[in-house]
Amino acid sequence: MESNSKWIGFINPLSSESQELLRENIDLENLFENNKELIDIILNIGEGIFDNDEKIPKNPAELGLKRLEWFFREKNDKQLKINEYSYLYNPQIEKYDIISFHLLAQAIGYKFNINSREVKLFLESQNRLMEERLSRISPELREELINNILSQLSDVTNLKWTDLLSLIETKKIFLEDLLIKNSKVILTEEDFREYYYEDIKNWDERRIKMVYEKIIGKQVKDEIMRQLIITNTEEYLKKIKEKLNIIDIHHSIKKLGELIEEMLNILNEKYSTVYGEILSGGLNGENLKGEKLIKDAFPPCVLSTIEGVKSGNRNDAIVLFLTSFISYSRLHPNVFKLDQHMNLSDFDPNLKITYDEILPIIYEAAENAVPPLFKDQPQEKINITSKLGFGMHNEVELNHEGETKWYTPMSCDKIKMHLSNLCHPDKICKKIGNPITYYSYKKWLLQRDGNSNSKNNEANKKK
Repeated sequence: MESNSKWIGFINPLSSESQELLRENIDLENLFENNKELIDIILNIGEGIFDNDEKIPKNPAELGLKRLEWFFREKNDKQLKINEYSYLYNPQIEKYDIISFHLLAQAIGYKFNINSREVKLFLESQNRLMEERLSRISPELREELINNILSQLSDVTNLKWTDLLSLIETKKIFLEDLLIKNSKVILTEEDFREYYYEDIKNWDERRIKMVYEKIIGKQVKDEIMRQLIITNTEEYLKKIKEKLNIIDIHHSIKKLGELIEEMLNILNEKYSTVYGEILSGGLNGENLKGEKLIKDAFPPCVLSTIEGVKSGNRNDAIVLFLTSFISYSRLHPNVFKLDQHMNLSDFDPNLKITYDEILPIIYEAAENAVPPLFKDQPQEKINITSKLGFGMHNEVELNHEGETKWYTPMSCDKIKMHLSNLCHPDKICKKIGNPITYYSYKKWLLQRDGNSNSKNNEANKKK
């Protein structure tokens, strides 16, 4: 069987072994100089890259850039050749891969906000790289490796489900996927046999192993391991940010941060789906960023909510319904066409639109409610912040984004069921199934017919 020692840092670059390797081999002064050892390794294991010298990373900084480029292109480039980045899957580059990971983390932590799209891309690229690397090793080594790394990340024999609460709350893993006994998460086969001895004592070995694999299985452990590493990476980035308040960062790291920004801008212009389109503003010819809100295009249920709802329906109408409708209509009207969860700041990076255009409408509706919503239930302001994806706080702040999920718009069926007093359908309502679809269609009709009284009827302007 292959040894798993060389794979540990290749999967978890934050392991103690990786940290030691980094201390012994990092050379910031010569970061951008050609590294003969790395080049030789790449040439020995690389496939499909010899036709173009630019495809070969020549130092750890370039290797870090190639990691991001690979992930971006995998998501966006249909012409990507599978072997072009094959060296990223080979543990022979472990030393330089670990160095490049930490260089990226330092540069991204320096250059970008902790809730930025660039940080999100870095985290997702690391997760995807772990997934791809694990898929390329033998099942026996993979299981042994995952068990070893999990044991480093947490005490798997005493792991409680509450230890995974942050992963559960952010839906990175699901409670129903875990086997729990007396608050303890059962992960190892030994624990499974011990805790369920009375149930399985008469089973043969084959059945025990089969049930263990089905109930717990490698997939759950794999997911927990990867998400714990990503969570640790997020914490690592936060610590980098904190240190930047005390010490100045090395000029080579600053340069790498600039190169990352430059490369992503080039990739954004070249390719045209998820990440590129978030920054450039369109997907398949449609505007993902949204436009100024047009009150004339609002469906009847939204207009009723803004004008004022009575006690009994205020909370759900404003917190659940209106908050999601206004925020998505303004920032991400194509939410149901893009099968990927996004954060509000992906479309409003500095929250200017949120503060200037979205929250004023929601707060106006709260004030128009009978009685005014915040007057007797001030905590609902916190719930509005939560539904926008910024946790349980009074104010919408970037450093809290991701603590909760940006709540998606309610469907017409849900409105009919839970907020029936708001539902007064007009002719357009009969053709659609979601208020945000109504808004997009009505807005198109108004613009088609030249009724761009729209321009003078922006919803964020008071009459």
